[in-house]
Amino acid sequence: MPTSPASPFPTTQSDRARRPGDHTPVALSDRRPEVPAERLVAELVPPPRFQKARFDTYIPDPAQPSQAEAVEALRYFASSLGDEPGEERGIARWFRRPRPAPRGPRGVYLDGGYGVGKTHLLAALWHATAAPPERKAFGTFVELTNLVGALGFQETVRTLAEHRLLCIDEFELDDPGDTVLVSTLLGRLVDEGVALAATSNTLPGKLGEGRFAAADFLREIQGLSAHFRPLRIDGEDYRHRGLPGAPAPYGDEDVVRAAHRVPGASLDAFPALLDHLAQVHPSRYGALCEDLGAVCLTGVAPVPDQSTALRLVVLADRLYDREIPVLASGRPFDALFGEDMLKGGYRKKYYRAISRLTALARDGAALVDEGSAARAAGGATGG
Repeated sequence: MPTSPASPFPTTQSDRARRPGDHTPVALSDRRPEVPAERLVAELVPPPRFQKARFDTYIPDPAQPSQAEAVEALRYFASSLGDEPGEERGIARWFRRPRPAPRGPRGVYLDGGYGVGKTHLLAALWHATAAPPERKAFGTFVELTNLVGALGFQETVRTLAEHRLLCIDEFELDDPGDTVLVSTLLGRLVDEGVALAATSNTLPGKLGEGRFAAADFLREIQGLSAHFRPLRIDGEDYRHRGLPGAPAPYGDEDVVRAAHRVPGASLDAFPALLDHLAQVHPSRYGALCEDLGAVCLTGVAPVPDQSTALRLVVLADRLYDREIPVLASGRPFDALFGEDMLKGGYRKKYYRAISRLTALARDGAALVDEGSAARAAGGATGG
C-alpha cells in the first residue's frame, strides 16, 4: 500500500482529533505501478468516461453541420463492419444473409480541434461495431506503442490481426520513429482485414488552427492514405461551451482538508509529482491513477520544461478518461504552460490538457463545497 505523504502544514489540535469519516490520502509520488503485457491487451477498450459513449449521446452543435454529418458517416462505417458470416457458431451461420462487402476506405480519420468530441465519437464507433469486445481494440497511440514494446512487433500483429476494428486516439506524430513503427503495424493489420479509426495531434510547427490537417496526417502515415476517409469536425471546445470560467485555485488548507475527507483521494505537492512522473513510463499513468477518488495538489506552478509538460499532458488525459476530480492550490491550470509552449508545435496538446484539467477542476470544486456545507451543518448542530 502506498504511504501517506507528510502534510505540508503544521499539525494542529484539530488534526490530531480526527473526525469520523477522515481518510488518509495516498501519494501518487509513492506509486510505482507495474503493468503486465496481458493487462495491456485486456485494457484496450474505451476508458470509463467513454464507456457509455454512443452516437445518440453525442450532441452536435447546431452551428456546426460537420458534427452531425460526422455522426452519420460513422454510423454507416460501423454498419459496414462486424463479424463475418463464417464467424457465427452453430446452425445460425448457415442461414444468415451474407453481408455485402464494404465499399470505400477501411479506415476513418476524425479531423478536428480539441474539445469537439472526437474521442466520444471514436468510442461510439467502437460500441456500435457489431463484434464482440475481444475483437475490437481502443487505445491511445502511447498504449499501442507500449504494447509493441511489451509483446514485440510480430506478436502484436498476431494479437491484433484477429480484430475487426482498431481505434487509435491521439495518434502521436511528434516522434518520427514511433510514427513509422505504428504506420508499419497498421499496414500489416490492414492486410489482415482490420478496419482502422484514428484521431491525431499536431505536428511540431503545424500551428494554424490548433489542429492537425487531414492531408498532413495521411502523408505522415506513409502508404496508408488510401485506407482512410477524413471526417472534418468543426466547433469549439464543448467542455466549456456555455459554462462559467474555471474555478480559482483554493488555499492549501482547503486542498489538504478535502484530501483527508474524500475516500481514495491522493495528496501531492505539485513539484514532487512532476519529478515522480519522470520516473514512470507514460504507458503506466493509467495504473498510477487506479482507484482514486480525487487528485489533490498543492503548489501548482508553471511547468519548467517541455519534457515535463508532455508528461503532464498524458497524466491529464488519464485523469480525464477516468473522471477523477482535481483540486489544486497555487496557480490556475491555464497558467501551467508558458507562452513559448502555447505557440510551439505541441500547442494542441497543451490546450487539450488545460481544457481537460479545467473540466476536472470544476468537478473538484464540488468537493470543497460539500466539505464547507458539512462543516456549516456540524457547527449549526454543535457537532
